[in-house]
Amino acid sequence: MSFSLLRELIFQKNNPSVMGLDPRLEYIPPHIRDGKSVGDALFEFGKALIDATADILPAVKPQSAFYERYGLEGVAALDKTIRYAKSAGLYVILDVKRGDIGSTAEAYAEAYFGKYSAGADCVTVNPYLGSDGVMPFIKAADKYNKAVFVLVKTSNPSSGELQDTDCGGRTLYMRVAELAKKWNATGRCGIVAGATYPAQLAELRCELPDMFFLVPGYGAQGGKAEDVALAADERGEGVIVNSSRGLMCAWMAAGGDGRDFAKLTREAAEKMRDELSAAIMERVKK
Repeated sequence: MSFSLLRELIFQKNNPSVMGLDPRLEYIPPHIRDGKSVGDALFEFGKALIDATADILPAVKPQSAFYERYGLEGVAALDKTIRYAKSAGLYVILDVKRGDIGSTAEAYAEAYFGKYSAGADCVTVNPYLGSDGVMPFIKAADKYNKAVFVLVKTSNPSSGELQDTDCGGRTLYMRVAELAKKWNATGRCGIVAGATYPAQLAELRCELPDMFFLVPGYGAQGGKAEDVALAADERGEGVIVNSSRGLMCAWMAAGGDGRDFAKLTREAAEKMRDELSAAIMERVKK
């Protein structure tokens, strides 16, 4: 599969965006929470968001930590959500940002890709332990026909404390980009680069013209459509842009009791799609 399914779905839906599922109980409208267990509320919320957007979005990106915080119920809800998203025809990027080495990394990779997994298509990996922490995931991706996004230049404010430091005349994040190019030998490795650093996005796209980019930081974190467009390749492809709170919490921004949350999320997703598509098209024309 590598990223071929993701490319196909983006093309079919003319939409390079992914909805991040980072659920907190306070994000879930009261009428869904009331009378339900934590796990049931998490799943019903995610299911409704998927139902509202599956025909226009190519992918969802559940963030494991926001489920894990609720213990076994949360983990079970994550498993159900991934399986439901797959049944709805969506590409699933499981955001786990794992980083470990040797047999432990192999165990993580097997957990997310192997026969006991929920069936996610892709995971995020922290590569700052070096190849020992990445290659077990690449090998598992080869084995199970999956893919990996490695963190390169992240969207958080303090990312530069490490990622921007000098590493033999190049920034550390550019050194990691060089390694990512090698890790992509079988076409199963993409990178994570934040929308909040547009100049670095453009730099990374020049360095990695053929790799797939996952771009967080759009919307609530301040990234704009014209910033994200810098991550697209020369054909206007090769990029998937994440929005979590901007889509999940559209009902909170609008006010009200949240009974129309699914409709408001769909409207926000349509607006995001149109903004991104227009910005990327404008960039390709230049």
